[in-house]
Amino acid sequence: MPYALPMKNDLWNYEIKARDKGYQCVAGVDEAGRGPLAGPVVAAAVILPLSASLQGLDDSKKLSEKKREELFPKIQTEAIAYGVAIVNRQVIDDINILQATRLAMKQAVEKLGSVPDLLLIDGNQKIESSLDQWAIVKGDAKSFSIAAASVLAKVTRDHLMEENHRKYPQYEFAQHKGYGTKQHRQLIAQHGPCPIHRRTFKGVKEYL
Repeated sequence: MPYALPMKNDLWNYEIKARDKGYQCVAGVDEAGRGPLAGPVVAAAVILPLSASLQGLDDSKKLSEKKREELFPKIQTEAIAYGVAIVNRQVIDDINILQATRLAMKQAVEKLGSVPDLLLIDGNQKIESSLDQWAIVKGDAKSFSIAAASVLAKVTRDHLMEENHRKYPQYEFAQHKGYGTKQHRQLIAQHGPCPIHRRTFKGVKEYL
């Protein structure tokens, strides 16, 4: 008999499909921070029970900062297991942002307290792992587990950038979180790059 949870929303479709195919432990994997000019890339992996109740959970980009902060501890409490990995600016510059993102995702999966038998990965790139994987484009808007991972990654990264704001207040990292806003680009032009700026990114390397 197919596994079905009629009270769940469409974000559970991939998890239910995985159960129908015999997978018992599914982890969602997502990242935050591929595009910014400064700071790390952060990835999270989350295993949720199908009984999880996380009202309002969605792709982190669609949620307000207040809602993400509200969901952050709830996801950690409800999760069977979760892992978060941080890959810093130096590694991003050494191996490029795509490979750094894949590395962060791999490390996040390795930090899970339980070993999943399937990974649901946001995007079109699989990671270096012997585990079965489904790469899902825009998965953070299609999978409850990936959406949860996106919130953990985004909030963790935002907190790190707020810490960096205190170290380098002249760049206003608390406001733009390192993304290439007009304000941020003007501050780089004015002050030059700081240690957390990505040296290989356009918008930074011309000021080195």
